[in-house]
Amino acid sequence: MCPVVELVEASKLYRANGNVVYAVREANLALEAGSFTAVVGRSGCGKSTLLSLAGAVDVPTSGEVRVESQCTSRLSDQELSRLRRTRIGFVFQFFHLLPTLTVAENVRLPILLGGRSTTPEQEQYMRQLLELTGLHGKAAQFPHQLSGGEMQRVALVRALAHRPALVIADEPTGNLDSVNAGTVLALLRRTCQEMHHTVLMATHSREAAAYASRVIEMRDGVLLGC
Repeated sequence: MCPVVELVEASKLYRANGNVVYAVREANLALEAGSFTAVVGRSGCGKSTLLSLAGAVDVPTSGEVRVESQCTSRLSDQELSRLRRTRIGFVFQFFHLLPTLTVAENVRLPILLGGRSTTPEQEQYMRQLLELTGLHGKAAQFPHQLSGGEMQRVALVRALAHRPALVIADEPTGNLDSVNAGTVLALLRRTCQEMHHTVLMATHSREAAAYASRVIEMRDGVLLGC
């Protein structure tokens, strides 16, 4: 079976004032279905760029990134957008919930923005996710009525609602206290074990990384120990 995501000698470089800066240098990484991988490292080491490449938000300067065997460098902007909308879920440090929408409406939004209507099966699945995350009584509430931990759980449900193959989590607990951080991380781990999502998480926290089944260090754009 092919990996859900595979980076092959993938590099991303930027040119500034005549200098070449590698945000990611010759990364090789394969993520199997149902795996939970954490990338740890200091701010500025290239973690977010690596996640952007793996999540088809950006394409490599050299080498290849394949998402479900599709080489992202060979896809058009429209095809990349479709890939992100249908096969990838994103969870960020900042929740990015729309304040004028209810919890349920925020969760449905990515599906609707993709030009699709939610099916009865999807609605049932979203209700199950809200129940799993302890939010079943919050569906009609607005973000300002939620705690920070609850908002991050809503963001996680939104990322999972369309059953993505890959979940990209960029510092998902950076704005949470230790209790809420543990809840969110345990939910991410559970999505791998029970729903077979593949999770790639960037974090500077060793405590957060301990929830993953695989931990990789990144330093100056280089993945160590892959």
